[in-house]
Amino acid sequence: MRRRIIFTVILFIVIIVPLGGYLAAGSIIYNQLTSVTPHCNNRADDLDNFPESFDLLNDDDASAYFMPDYSRVSFPSRDENITIAGWYVPTTESPETAPAVILVHGLGSCRHAPSVLLPAGMLHRNGFNVLMIDMRDHGDSTIEDGRYAAGTEEYQDVLGGWDWLIAVNNIPAERIGLLGVSLGGGTVLIAAGEEPRVAAVWEDSSFANIADAIDAEVQRNGYPQFLTSGGLLMGRLMSGDDITSMSPLEGVEKIGTRPLYITHGTADTRLSVQYAYDLAAAANANGNPVEPWIVEGMDHVQAMFNFPEDYETRLIAFFTEHLGV
Repeated sequence: MRRRIIFTVILFIVIIVPLGGYLAAGSIIYNQLTSVTPHCNNRADDLDNFPESFDLLNDDDASAYFMPDYSRVSFPSRDENITIAGWYVPTTESPETAPAVILVHGLGSCRHAPSVLLPAGMLHRNGFNVLMIDMRDHGDSTIEDGRYAAGTEEYQDVLGGWDWLIAVNNIPAERIGLLGVSLGGGTVLIAAGEEPRVAAVWEDSSFANIADAIDAEVQRNGYPQFLTSGGLLMGRLMSGDDITSMSPLEGVEKIGTRPLYITHGTADTRLSVQYAYDLAAAANANGNPVEPWIVEGMDHVQAMFNFPEDYETRLIAFFTEHLGV
């Protein structure tokens, strides 16, 4: 009897206590890395930005990109009980026959972000309809659980916008493209992979393999890498989210030979430029000859602000070729 008690105590000390500590640490990591402050408050300064007037991160004059005639819209995500908020800006000439692009923000941001408004303005002044959306748990869209799911849920919000453009605005599927930055970039890649009728995709500074990105984020926040698995496990237990169930890399493989544009900065301190090379390699392996635009010296999603003319030229050429005008 005494030996059994001693064995139980030893078992508790050697296995149960460390396991409990590991899971507790995993819970902390999951909470810290996936929590989103609602209503774009992670970037509160952006809330003064609207399509008719917005500031750029480098304080350049943005007036050439202003979009004064826009509508506040909402529509259902493809995910039940999620409502997506957005701004729709039809082109000034023949919007019913013009192509459209859906623009998607990054983590902790929303449609008020300059990194959404600037490319939207570029597209709009070149004859495109533009739809800027807030993903769930961001901006004015439904707050589901206050966490992001690395695109594995949010892709349905993008496709809700895609459905809305077709059903309400009568835009043909072959004339609708997607543009995403950072988390939004990864999300539009997943969305296009899941919806084979998406015509063309532009991604700026996305991650690629989600497992690699999670490891990097864990280390960037000062945690040991071996805790990553604990964080992922606690994510499944706490919220039911399996953020490794889909990834942009798999999305690129499913996109196949459809038009895809990849851009990234060499000095990105948030998401490594290596992800752009990984995504391009996956595209090439599937017969899609994508050559990424790698911008020397640029940090995370900065090329559009520092090289706006080059960015706009490439952006308009890509979507004009593949969506028409």
